[in-house]
Amino acid sequence: MKLYGYWRSTAAYRVRIALHLKGIRFESIPVHLVKNGGEQHYDNYAAINPNQLVPTLIDGDFVLHQSLAIIDYIEASQSGLSLYPDCIKAKAQVQALALDISCEIHPLNNLRVQQYLATELSITNEAKSQWINHWMQIGFNAIEKQLALTAGCYCYEDQITVADICLVAQVYNANRFNVDMSGYPYINRVVDNCNKLEAFQLALPENQLDAQ
Repeated sequence: MKLYGYWRSTAAYRVRIALHLKGIRFESIPVHLVKNGGEQHYDNYAAINPNQLVPTLIDGDFVLHQSLAIIDYIEASQSGLSLYPDCIKAKAQVQALALDISCEIHPLNNLRVQQYLATELSITNEAKSQWINHWMQIGFNAIEKQLALTAGCYCYEDQITVADICLVAQVYNANRFNVDMSGYPYINRVVDNCNKLEAFQLALPENQLDAQ
């Protein structure tokens, strides 16, 4: 497998965690999202991912984008640790948590949104920071309430799931932007427990070949 990504991309981070949890060997191919206007916009990359975003997974002649779709493909096609509970209702809860993070929190602070705020709307860095903090805190407030009902060591009891993958990557992003995380004891406990595991450590942005 080949994974096109960027060391600090939240979405690519999710997929790296999943691959390492599954014990899958893969080739990491960096796509610099900022240098020279962003390599994701180059014709050769846009040809495999028309959204001009990362990550993109290539498995033989199969090409797939969108981090959660990639994770579900890995889950369905590869053996190893299961990333979902067996119970249908619990699986749906875990999927909802993952979507709350990846669809409700992450898109509002994604790189291209930040770039649009700054270049097209002339938003100051201070105002952009307020934007990021506002939307992340609204999202984390909801996640914290849900974890109070479902969390053990991890988001769903004591089983590592896709919800943990999404949460760890998003909290890393929050820390980058100095979001105050002190009011989220369940989130912090889950993230701390996850980051003790080798798969999460291997996937850390700082541990990637293209880290700067």
